[in-house]
Amino acid sequence: MKVRSTTILSVRHRGVVALGGDGQVTLGDSIMKADSNKIRRLLDGKVITGFAGATADAFALLERFEAKLKDFPANVPRAATELAKEWRTDRVLRRLEALLVVVDVKHTLLVTGTGDVIQPTDGVLGIGSGGNYAVAAARALIARSDLGATEIVRTAMEIAADIDVYTNHNIVVEELACET
Repeated sequence: MKVRSTTILSVRHRGVVALGGDGQVTLGDSIMKADSNKIRRLLDGKVITGFAGATADAFALLERFEAKLKDFPANVPRAATELAKEWRTDRVLRRLEALLVVVDVKHTLLVTGTGDVIQPTDGVLGIGSGGNYAVAAARALIARSDLGATEIVRTAMEIAADIDVYTNHNIVVEELACET
């Protein structure tokens, strides 16, 4: 699914996972809001999620994902897989247009309505219309700088915001210390 709104970026680097998102909400080609928060902590702060796509759809998915986390609190991949299965097979849910990025101390996951739960090999994951710009910038920063995960996410998001019209500079970044 091509999501033409926002940028969400996750970077796992040097013992920290950071997840950031911009604040722009658009309706068609109009900016409706500049300071939305698309990053949410769940499971008492142990899981961070970011969403791109239709806001109401994303909130419906976040509620369902939070319920799956309560069913499988020690197994985020299982909770994500259960959500993806339900999302793909439920007649109402499968019409929802959003993507989720989910991170915890061990995992970085993309969850889609087509039943996909994907973990990137390099720990860098971006979604939304500026996702590819942010991923490219993050990979370059990891290879060519001494920045930590949070600074890489913020800098890469700023680069994406300079390129993508559906992404702004109102950036929120959350982080978790990773297991070693």
